Amino acid sequence: MAQLENIEAIEKRLWSAADTLRANSNYAANEYFMPVMGLIFLRHAYSRYLAVKDDIIASLPSRGGKTREVTKEDFSQRGAIYLQPHAQFDTLVGLPDSADRAQALISAMESIEADYSSLAGVLPKAEYQQLENNVLGQLLRTLNPEELKKATGDIFGRIYEYFLTAFADVGAHDGGEFFTPVSLVRLITNIIEPDHGKVLDPACGSGGMFVQSAHFVERLKQNPSELLTFYGAEKNATTIRLAKMNLAVHGLSGDIQKAISYYEDPHELLHKADFVMANPPFNVDEVDAEAVKNDPRLPFGLPGVNKGNKVSNGNYLWISYFYSYLNDKGRAGFVMSSQASSAGRDEARVRQKLVETGHVDAMVAIRSNFFYTRTVPCELWFFDKAKPAEHKDHVLMLDARNTYRKVTRKIYDFAPDQLANLTAIVWLYRGEQQRFLDLVAEHLGETVAAARDCREPLIALRNAIDTLTDQIKPAISAVGNAALTQSLVELESATTDYCAEAGAFDSDVQACNSFWQGVTSTNALLLAAGNKFKSLAEHSRDLIKDSDLLYKLSSRLLEDYARYAHEDDTPNPTIRDLNRSRKTAEESRKSLVEKLKQVRHYWKAAHWLQEKFPSAELRDIPGLVKRVSLAQIAANDWSLTPGRYVGQAPEEQDDDFDFEQALREIHIELRGLNDEAVELAAEIASSFEGLGI
Repeated sequence: MAQLENIEAIEKRLWSAADTLRANSNYAANEYFMPVMGLIFLRHAYSRYLAVKDDIIASLPSRGGKTREVTKEDFSQRGAIYLQPHAQFDTLVGLPDSADRAQALISAMESIEADYSSLAGVLPKAEYQQLENNVLGQLLRTLNPEELKKATGDIFGRIYEYFLTAFADVGAHDGGEFFTPVSLVRLITNIIEPDHGKVLDPACGSGGMFVQSAHFVERLKQNPSELLTFYGAEKNATTIRLAKMNLAVHGLSGDIQKAISYYEDPHELLHKADFVMANPPFNVDEVDAEAVKNDPRLPFGLPGVNKGNKVSNGNYLWISYFYSYLNDKGRAGFVMSSQASSAGRDEARVRQKLVETGHVDAMVAIRSNFFYTRTVPCELWFFDKAKPAEHKDHVLMLDARNTYRKVTRKIYDFAPDQLANLTAIVWLYRGEQQRFLDLVAEHLGETVAAARDCREPLIALRNAIDTLTDQIKPAISAVGNAALTQSLVELESATTDYCAEAGAFDSDVQACNSFWQGVTSTNALLLAAGNKFKSLAEHSRDLIKDSDLLYKLSSRLLEDYARYAHEDDTPNPTIRDLNRSRKTAEESRKSLVEKLKQVRHYWKAAHWLQEKFPSAELRDIPGLVKRVSLAQIAANDWSLTPGRYVGQAPEEQDDDFDFEQALREIHIELRGLNDEAVELAAEIASSFEGLGI
């Protein structure tokens, strides 16, 4: 999460710099699009290259004292591509102004295409000759800020998505959906578990479904290139290039064909796909009904035709296609407009036939603002043609609209623990209780580990405050100001409270750590651990408030002292020394708070699961989940909208809000404002006197 906190500012700065160069040149947005995306591709490739390079070299076998040379296969096995020295981003950034940057970039791209045949003719090359040498230099430097040098793939995924969308906004592309948010794709992969065979995305955009499928296999400690075969279809030639670049940068390849999936099945995968994943365009109403009416991919018939002989809404064409591509054991997961799950008339008829197959596995409602390019809510649909008999007459309805985190003011996603917990509900639905318990154990283990990591930061903050207090105490005594003396007393009292709380926390950490050593992944023991570790979460919450109060009190004390020291010309200690100590205290506080937040974060993740499913068995939770029978669905007009079944969640109390603490903080702020008001009044009075008023 720390890396994502500043992503909005980074995105805007990078885009602003790149777009300013375009605006001040003779290039149209569509001329600028592929060269810039090619540079982002290179920067992302270089980041992944560096991430695995040292481990690869360290693991190379030796014979006769000679270590084998690195190969591109070494990098492909680690989800990266091999970059020759002249294709590495640092080399390109470091080129002197006298160098021909366009030719250097062309050579870099050609070397990558030579090593990876799947990229032949895909990467931008000649496009760089359209850009002036100084413009390319600025672009290279712009896309190489310090924040990105150690960034993860998620950061680059966001930036990739942002640039795609921004270019679409300025007319560089057709504005289609290029990139499905990583957290939604991960939830899809977590539920359908694509661990073998043919993976199809008939609306593949920039290939995010394939990348996350590969990551799923990597988390199983397997090689995705050996287990998965990717098939994609995309109508836009430029987007196909982007998809192939996205696959390649992760060490993957796939068969991606140019096709309009409404009318074509370029891979001939009817009834052959093991997994289907997609985020198709929503609510398209221009599909030629005559051209598709006899399509074998429409086993439930057309969803409705308007007066212009067009399919009224293409949503159910996609839904039918996804279903038909699956083999008799296949699973599908896809994003769909929220309108589709309760659409009426001919669409309802198709939906009824689909539900009656017994292959609709789960429905997940997603709140708005998960996409850059659309703010409307959506739903995730899941099919499973190999559903066990006990689930054939039921559908899991999961309403995840109240589960999210804010990445920016406008963009939401799922935090890793939220993703894991939503997936765990599906495990319970499938009777996989041990996986659920292992996840709870993982959360609780992280709670204890995070608590242990707080020891040194707790001491560091205490030492920083003590140093600051020792510096300023003699000077305050010399000044003899009652208000300053009172502020010092408050700081010393808060320090005493902080130390007492820190001591209690440390004792609790030792007790919980000892208890944890005897815990196995059984529900009874994990429930006991969850109850015991609650005190760690409470201590961490209280210590965050105590540390914040310490810093506010010490800052107020220094600000007050600075005014008196200036007036009295007090030489010792200097304001510079005190500010240096305050900065040390603030850095210590930030480090501590970050650690303490993790304790409560992991405990709450475990508590969320244990509170809702105390028996480690699926049960109906208002506002969250319900196992719904086909009879219930039939009684509700065959609706597949989760909110229609799970009902409203009870209003949750914010147990992190401390009224007493809030009043103390307000008191501190108010006192400071009062002091400033007195000073300002004195200055105004003095000014009036100077004017003879």
